[in-house]
Amino acid sequence: MTSVLYDAPGPRAKRRNVLLTVVFVVLLAAFLWWIWRTMDDKGQLKWALWQPFTTSDAWTTYLLPGLGTTLKAAALSMLIALPLGALFGIARMSDHRWVRIPAGVVVEFFRSIPVLLMMLFANEFYVRSTNIGSEDRPLYAVVTGLVLYNASVLAEIVRAGILSLPKGQTEAAYAVGLRKGQTMTSILLPQSVTVMLPAIVSQLVVIVKDTALGGVMLGLTELLNSRSTLAANYANVVASFIVVGIIYILLNLVLTTFASWLERRLRRSKKSTGATVALEDATGLNPAQVLGGFGTGAGGTI
Repeated sequence: MTSVLYDAPGPRAKRRNVLLTVVFVVLLAAFLWWIWRTMDDKGQLKWALWQPFTTSDAWTTYLLPGLGTTLKAAALSMLIALPLGALFGIARMSDHRWVRIPAGVVVEFFRSIPVLLMMLFANEFYVRSTNIGSEDRPLYAVVTGLVLYNASVLAEIVRAGILSLPKGQTEAAYAVGLRKGQTMTSILLPQSVTVMLPAIVSQLVVIVKDTALGGVMLGLTELLNSRSTLAANYANVVASFIVVGIIYILLNLVLTTFASWLERRLRRSKKSTGATVALEDATGLNPAQVLGGFGTGAGGTI
Protein backbone atom coordinates (compact mmCIF):
# COMPACT_ATOMS: atom_id res chain seq x y z
CA MET A 1 0.00 0.00 0.00
CA THR A 2 1.31 3.42 -1.00
CA SER A 3 0.31 6.68 0.67
CA VAL A 4 1.55 10.25 0.75
CA LEU A 5 3.96 9.44 3.57
CA TYR A 6 4.83 5.84 2.75
CA ASP A 7 5.89 3.98 -0.39
CA ALA A 8 5.30 0.26 -0.57
CA PRO A 9 8.67 -1.55 -0.55
CA GLY A 10 9.76 -3.26 -3.73
CA PRO A 11 11.35 -6.72 -4.03
CA ARG A 12 14.85 -5.48 -3.13
CA ALA A 13 13.58 -3.50 -0.15
CA LYS A 14 11.61 -6.52 1.09
CA ARG A 15 14.69 -8.73 0.88
CA ARG A 16 16.74 -6.11 2.71
CA ASN A 17 14.10 -5.82 5.44
CA VAL A 18 14.00 -9.58 5.89
CA LEU A 19 17.80 -9.73 6.07
CA LEU A 20 17.95 -6.94 8.66
CA THR A 21 15.23 -8.64 10.71
CA VAL A 22 17.12 -11.94 10.70
CA VAL A 23 20.37 -10.22 11.69
CA PHE A 24 18.63 -8.38 14.52
CA VAL A 25 17.00 -11.56 15.84
CA VAL A 26 20.33 -13.42 15.73
CA LEU A 27 22.13 -10.60 17.58
CA LEU A 28 19.37 -10.39 20.17
CA ALA A 29 19.48 -14.14 20.72
CA ALA A 30 23.28 -14.02 21.07
CA PHE A 31 23.01 -11.17 23.59
CA LEU A 32 20.43 -13.02 25.67
CA TRP A 33 22.54 -16.19 25.54
CA TRP A 34 25.57 -14.19 26.74
CA ILE A 35 23.55 -12.80 29.65
CA TRP A 36 22.35 -16.29 30.54
CA ARG A 37 25.86 -17.76 30.43
CA THR A 38 27.31 -14.91 32.46
CA MET A 39 24.66 -15.25 35.17
CA ASP A 40 25.13 -19.03 35.19
CA ASP A 41 28.89 -18.72 35.53
CA LYS A 42 28.45 -16.31 38.46
CA GLY A 43 26.01 -18.67 40.15
CA GLN A 44 23.07 -16.29 39.83
CA LEU A 45 20.77 -18.96 38.38
CA LYS A 46 20.99 -21.32 41.34
CA TRP A 47 17.58 -22.38 42.59
CA ALA A 48 18.48 -21.34 46.15
CA LEU A 49 18.50 -17.68 45.06
CA TRP A 50 15.09 -17.87 43.37
CA GLN A 51 13.39 -20.24 45.77
CA PRO A 52 12.37 -17.50 48.28
CA PHE A 53 10.03 -16.00 45.68
CA THR A 54 8.04 -19.24 45.61
CA THR A 55 7.17 -18.90 49.30
CA SER A 56 4.70 -16.53 50.90
CA ASP A 57 7.17 -15.06 53.41
CA ALA A 58 9.14 -13.06 50.85
CA TRP A 59 5.94 -11.59 49.44
CA THR A 60 3.95 -10.93 52.59
CA THR A 61 6.94 -9.64 54.59
CA TYR A 62 8.77 -7.56 51.98
CA LEU A 63 7.38 -7.23 48.45
CA LEU A 64 3.64 -6.79 48.98
CA PRO A 65 3.97 -4.19 51.78
CA GLY A 66 6.49 -2.31 49.63
CA LEU A 67 4.17 -2.51 46.63
CA GLY A 68 1.33 -1.19 48.78
CA THR A 69 3.39 1.83 49.80
CA THR A 70 4.36 2.44 46.16
CA LEU A 71 0.73 2.34 45.06
CA LYS A 72 -0.31 4.57 47.96
CA ALA A 73 2.27 7.24 47.18
CA ALA A 74 1.51 7.08 43.44
CA ALA A 75 -2.26 7.21 43.96
CA LEU A 76 -2.08 10.20 46.30
CA SER A 77 0.22 12.02 43.89
CA MET A 78 -2.07 11.30 40.93
CA LEU A 79 -5.23 12.39 42.76
CA ILE A 80 -3.67 15.71 43.76
CA ALA A 81 -1.56 16.41 40.66
CA LEU A 82 -4.29 15.80 38.05
CA PRO A 83 -6.79 18.47 39.18
CA LEU A 84 -3.97 20.83 40.17
CA GLY A 85 -2.36 20.43 36.74
CA ALA A 86 -5.70 21.01 35.01
CA LEU A 87 -6.24 24.16 37.09
CA PHE A 88 -2.83 25.62 36.24
CA GLY A 89 -3.15 24.59 32.58
CA ILE A 90 -6.43 26.46 32.26
CA ALA A 91 -5.06 29.40 34.26
CA ARG A 92 -2.21 29.75 31.76
CA MET A 93 -4.82 30.37 29.06
CA SER A 94 -6.68 33.06 30.98
CA ASP A 95 -7.37 36.43 29.41
CA HIS A 96 -6.35 38.12 32.67
CA ARG A 97 -2.64 38.76 33.00
CA TRP A 98 -2.79 38.67 36.80
CA VAL A 99 -3.90 35.02 36.46
CA ARG A 100 -1.94 33.94 33.38
CA ILE A 101 1.50 35.26 34.36
CA PRO A 102 1.69 33.89 37.94
CA ALA A 103 0.39 30.51 36.72
CA GLY A 104 3.06 30.46 34.02
CA VAL A 105 5.80 31.34 36.50
CA VAL A 106 4.72 28.57 38.89
CA VAL A 107 4.52 25.96 36.13
CA GLU A 108 7.87 26.83 34.58
CA PHE A 109 9.57 27.01 37.98
CA PHE A 110 8.51 23.60 39.25
CA ARG A 111 8.91 21.99 35.84
CA SER A 112 12.55 23.06 35.75
CA ILE A 113 13.56 21.63 39.13
CA PRO A 114 14.47 17.92 39.43
CA VAL A 115 11.80 15.96 41.26
CA LEU A 116 14.40 14.48 43.63
CA LEU A 117 15.48 17.97 44.72
CA MET A 118 11.87 18.84 45.53
CA MET A 119 11.50 15.65 47.57
CA LEU A 120 14.62 16.45 49.58
CA PHE A 121 13.54 20.05 50.09
CA ALA A 122 10.06 18.96 51.19
CA ASN A 123 11.59 16.49 53.64
CA GLU A 124 13.77 19.22 55.20
CA PHE A 125 10.78 21.54 55.35
CA TYR A 126 8.71 18.94 57.21
CA VAL A 127 11.60 18.23 59.57
CA ARG A 128 12.15 21.87 60.51
CA SER A 129 8.67 23.36 60.24
CA THR A 130 6.12 20.68 61.12
CA ASN A 131 5.41 18.04 63.73
CA ILE A 132 5.04 15.17 61.25
CA GLY A 133 6.54 11.99 62.69
CA SER A 134 9.65 10.39 61.24
CA GLU A 135 7.66 7.36 60.06
CA ASP A 136 5.22 9.39 57.97
CA ARG A 137 7.64 12.10 56.85
CA PRO A 138 9.16 10.22 53.86
CA LEU A 139 5.70 9.59 52.39
CA TYR A 140 4.73 13.24 52.79
CA ALA A 141 7.98 14.38 51.18
CA VAL A 142 7.69 11.98 48.24
CA VAL A 143 4.07 12.92 47.54
CA THR A 144 4.87 16.64 47.81
CA GLY A 145 7.75 16.40 45.34
CA LEU A 146 5.77 14.27 42.89
CA VAL A 147 2.75 16.59 43.05
CA LEU A 148 4.73 19.80 42.50
CA TYR A 149 6.68 18.43 39.55
CA ASN A 150 3.99 16.39 37.83
CA ALA A 151 1.27 18.99 38.28
CA SER A 152 3.41 21.45 36.34
CA VAL A 153 4.00 18.90 33.57
CA LEU A 154 0.32 17.96 33.45
CA ALA A 155 -0.56 21.66 33.22
CA GLU A 156 1.36 21.88 29.95
CA ILE A 157 -0.29 18.67 28.72
CA VAL A 158 -3.73 20.11 29.45
CA ARG A 159 -2.90 23.42 27.79
CA ALA A 160 -1.49 21.70 24.70
CA GLY A 161 -4.52 19.41 24.47
CA ILE A 162 -6.96 22.32 24.58
CA LEU A 163 -4.96 24.38 22.08
CA SER A 164 -4.89 21.41 19.67
CA LEU A 165 -8.65 21.70 19.15
CA PRO A 166 -9.88 23.67 16.12
CA LYS A 167 -10.54 27.34 16.83
CA GLY A 168 -13.97 26.90 15.34
CA GLN A 169 -15.07 25.15 18.52
CA THR A 170 -14.48 28.26 20.59
CA GLU A 171 -15.93 30.57 17.96
CA ALA A 172 -19.09 28.46 17.64
CA ALA A 173 -19.50 28.43 21.42
CA TYR A 174 -19.26 32.19 21.60
CA ALA A 175 -21.70 32.46 18.68
CA VAL A 176 -24.43 30.65 20.60
CA GLY A 177 -23.86 32.78 23.69
CA LEU A 178 -21.63 30.65 25.91
CA ARG A 179 -19.22 32.43 28.21
CA LYS A 180 -15.54 31.47 28.28
CA GLY A 181 -15.91 29.41 31.45
CA GLN A 182 -18.84 27.51 29.99
CA THR A 183 -16.95 26.98 26.75
CA MET A 184 -13.98 25.57 28.61
CA THR A 185 -15.91 23.19 30.87
CA SER A 186 -18.65 22.10 28.44
CA ILE A 187 -16.91 22.14 25.05
CA LEU A 188 -13.12 22.24 25.12
CA LEU A 189 -12.16 20.10 28.11
CA PRO A 190 -14.46 17.13 27.29
CA GLN A 191 -13.23 17.01 23.69
CA SER A 192 -9.56 17.37 24.57
CA VAL A 193 -9.56 14.43 27.01
CA THR A 194 -8.95 11.86 24.28
CA VAL A 195 -6.14 14.01 22.88
CA MET A 196 -4.46 14.39 26.27
CA LEU A 197 -5.00 10.85 27.55
CA PRO A 198 -1.86 9.18 26.09
CA ALA A 199 0.42 11.91 27.45
CA ILE A 200 -1.36 11.89 30.81
CA VAL A 201 -0.94 8.12 31.12
CA SER A 202 2.75 8.42 30.27
CA GLN A 203 3.11 10.93 33.10
CA LEU A 204 1.22 8.66 35.49
CA VAL A 205 3.67 5.87 34.65
CA VAL A 206 6.49 8.29 35.50
CA ILE A 207 4.84 8.97 38.86
CA VAL A 208 4.77 5.26 39.69
CA LYS A 209 8.44 4.84 38.84
CA ASP A 210 9.57 8.02 40.58
CA THR A 211 8.30 6.76 43.92
CA ALA A 212 11.50 4.66 43.96
CA LEU A 213 13.49 7.87 44.47
CA GLY A 214 11.89 8.23 47.88
CA GLY A 215 13.01 4.76 48.82
CA VAL A 216 16.61 5.37 47.79
CA MET A 217 17.06 8.87 49.22
CA LEU A 218 14.47 9.25 51.99
CA GLY A 219 14.05 5.74 53.32
CA LEU A 220 10.44 5.33 52.19
CA THR A 221 9.59 1.63 52.51
CA GLU A 222 8.33 1.32 48.94
CA LEU A 223 8.93 -1.58 46.56
CA LEU A 224 12.57 -0.89 45.71
CA ASN A 225 13.52 -0.20 49.31
CA SER A 226 11.78 -3.39 50.45
CA ARG A 227 13.75 -5.28 47.81
CA SER A 228 17.03 -4.25 49.40
CA THR A 229 15.90 -5.63 52.76
CA LEU A 230 14.81 -8.86 51.10
CA ALA A 231 18.11 -9.18 49.24
CA ALA A 232 20.05 -8.64 52.45
CA ASN A 233 18.19 -11.47 54.16
CA TYR A 234 18.28 -13.97 51.29
CA ALA A 235 21.54 -12.88 49.57
CA ASN A 236 19.86 -12.76 46.14
CA VAL A 237 20.57 -9.25 44.90
CA VAL A 238 20.33 -9.92 41.16
CA ALA A 239 17.29 -12.15 41.47
CA SER A 240 15.47 -9.58 43.61
CA PHE A 241 16.22 -6.81 41.10
CA ILE A 242 14.80 -8.93 38.27
CA VAL A 243 11.63 -9.79 40.19
CA VAL A 244 11.02 -6.18 41.21
CA GLY A 245 11.66 -5.03 37.64
CA ILE A 246 9.03 -7.48 36.40
CA ILE A 247 6.57 -6.16 38.99
CA TYR A 248 7.11 -2.59 37.77
CA ILE A 249 6.62 -3.71 34.16
CA LEU A 250 3.37 -5.51 34.96
CA LEU A 251 2.12 -2.58 37.04
CA ASN A 252 2.71 -0.06 34.28
CA LEU A 253 1.36 -2.48 31.67
CA VAL A 254 -1.92 -2.68 33.57
CA LEU A 255 -2.04 1.12 33.74
CA THR A 256 -1.40 1.63 30.03
CA THR A 257 -3.81 -1.15 29.04
CA PHE A 258 -6.57 0.43 31.09
CA ALA A 259 -5.81 3.84 29.56
CA SER A 260 -5.94 2.38 26.03
CA TRP A 261 -9.30 0.77 26.77
CA LEU A 262 -10.61 4.04 28.23
CA GLU A 263 -9.40 6.02 25.21
CA ARG A 264 -11.14 3.65 22.78
CA ARG A 265 -14.32 3.86 24.80
CA LEU A 266 -14.24 7.66 24.87
CA ARG A 267 -13.67 7.81 21.12
CA ARG A 268 -16.57 5.44 20.46
CA SER A 269 -18.89 7.38 22.77
CA LYS A 270 -18.11 10.62 20.96
CA LYS A 271 -18.85 9.33 17.48
CA SER A 272 -21.88 11.01 15.96
CA THR A 273 -24.70 9.02 14.43
CA GLY A 274 -24.59 11.28 11.38
CA ALA A 275 -28.31 11.96 11.66
CA THR A 276 -29.79 15.21 10.38
CA VAL A 277 -31.74 17.13 13.01
CA ALA A 278 -34.37 19.60 12.01
CA LEU A 279 -33.99 23.15 13.27
CA GLU A 280 -37.31 23.11 15.13
CA ASP A 281 -36.23 19.91 16.94
CA ALA A 282 -32.94 21.49 18.05
CA THR A 283 -34.35 24.62 19.63
CA GLY A 284 -34.66 23.00 23.05
CA LEU A 285 -31.12 21.62 23.12
CA ASN A 286 -28.40 22.96 25.38
CA PRO A 287 -25.84 24.89 23.27
CA ALA A 288 -23.08 22.80 24.84
CA GLN A 289 -24.80 19.61 23.63
CA VAL A 290 -25.15 21.04 20.14
CA LEU A 291 -21.49 22.05 19.94
CA GLY A 292 -20.39 18.77 21.49
CA GLY A 293 -21.97 16.99 18.52
CA PHE A 294 -19.98 19.16 16.12
CA GLY A 295 -16.74 18.56 18.02
CA THR A 296 -16.69 14.85 17.31
CA GLY A 297 -15.82 15.42 13.69
CA ALA A 298 -18.39 12.86 12.48
CA GLY A 299 -20.78 15.23 10.82
CA GLY A 300 -23.91 15.73 12.89
CA THR A 301 -25.96 18.53 11.23
CA ILE A 302 -28.51 21.00 12.42
